[in-house]
Amino acid sequence: MHLCQQTLTQPNSPARVLIPGRGSRAVSPGAGKSTYARALEAVGWVRFSTDREAYAMGYTSAPLPLEVRDDIRARQRLGIKEALESGSDVVADYAFWLRAQRDDYRTLGRSCGATVEVIYFDVPEDVIRERLAARRAEHADDMLVRGNLLTDYIAGFEIPGADEDDVTVVSFRP
Repeated sequence: MHLCQQTLTQPNSPARVLIPGRGSRAVSPGAGKSTYARALEAVGWVRFSTDREAYAMGYTSAPLPLEVRDDIRARQRLGIKEALESGSDVVADYAFWLRAQRDDYRTLGRSCGATVEVIYFDVPEDVIRERLAARRAEHADDMLVRGNLLTDYIAGFEIPGADEDDVTVVSFRP
């Protein structure tokens, strides 16, 4: 049973952190990561989202300027630590392109006594492209992805390895 299911069956369990990575053998927007994170938020998890904060600052498309992204992430990292230390369940609604990024947040979660789970969304690229084409920047989880950025995301993503034993794969097949 993965953490999202435990939320409903074990509401008083120790703090947990969920690290959703985006799929299609890639770290692509449009894979369902934020939809999943919002479902957890609706049942009491604390959600941290770079896109949501960037949207509130007036940004509607990716990529964000690096200094903006890095500032948001630094502030949210402190918030994640505080939330976990207070016993809250946390979902980090980030892409986690690289193994090193996933490992960094695993370490953060575990240092706060949290159980960590990585969710890997395996979604066909054509489905992701359709979802992105429908985006209109109407809300924070509707950021536009321009040009070849999706192709770059796919090329740069490190698929979770077999030795990452805290990974749950969520497959989408239309």
